[in-house]
Amino acid sequence: MRHGLRALLATGALMLLALAWQTEGASAASASLRIGYQRSSTLIALLRQEGALEDALKPLGVTVSWHEFTSGLPIMEALNVGQIDVSADVADTVPVFAQAAGALITYVAQEAPSPSAQAILVAADSPIKTVADLKGRKVAVTKGAGSHYLLLAALGAESLPFTSITPAYLTPADGRGALTSGSVDAWVAWDPFLSAAQAQSGARILRDGTGLSLYKRYYLASDAYVAQNGAVLGVLFAKLAQAGAWVKANPEEAATRLGALWKIEPAIVRQANDRRSYKVEPVTREGLSEQQKIADAFKAEGLLPRPVDAAALGLWQPPTR
Repeated sequence: MRHGLRALLATGALMLLALAWQTEGASAASASLRIGYQRSSTLIALLRQEGALEDALKPLGVTVSWHEFTSGLPIMEALNVGQIDVSADVADTVPVFAQAAGALITYVAQEAPSPSAQAILVAADSPIKTVADLKGRKVAVTKGAGSHYLLLAALGAESLPFTSITPAYLTPADGRGALTSGSVDAWVAWDPFLSAAQAQSGARILRDGTGLSLYKRYYLASDAYVAQNGAVLGVLFAKLAQAGAWVKANPEEAATRLGALWKIEPAIVRQANDRRSYKVEPVTREGLSEQQKIADAFKAEGLLPRPVDAAALGLWQPPTR
């Protein structure tokens, strides 16, 4: 049995909360919890490796199944049609698009802001020194991602419209390749792609999200699952919070374990993790103010089919003790 994370997951105040939640509402729990995740879902990756969530849910008679997706939007689609019950962390823009499409989903938790975990990058020898210098340039960005909002916000801070640059809508891998080859002048990336580009190709940060974009990551569940499975969600919330605390308390071991899982150098994972808060906390109506800014910005750019009231989605709250 592994030490470190397993030990933390087995002790502490959060475990006491989890056990209390298990006792409550056990009769309402479903027989299974189907979790959709991406390869880069850090806290879910650790829980899945440890088997800690399965262990915690045994008293409820609940089994866990894991379903991997390539990105956040397919996870939201699967959530909405009942193929999965809960999503691992997705970028802040993803729930906005899901809501615009009419998805029946509820916010379950968030990771506190990590604004420096995404940034606009240029080549090390690029003459571009400021965001204003991007005017007339070609910029690679993943359409609809949190990085897209960061680019909009960065340009807006310089009173530049999005039309002042030429966007190249690319996946993270293709965006990095385009920057390295010189076919674009800048690339907007998030971690761990951001840290990897810095370490492996010497890319330079032009501007990160500090003061522009909070970059929260959200966990969501289907409305139907939330209505009947508060006890299960309570256990999941506690486990996520414990895993996040462990990553920050054990940066080297976390980087080594995640690096092996993701086939990434531990030093790169360590830098990426240093930029992420991994602080799991409840979602509040007041805390969704930036979600509304994202929705409004994307609607103005024609990326959303209709206006979105970001505070209209359901909010699940963990019981207080």
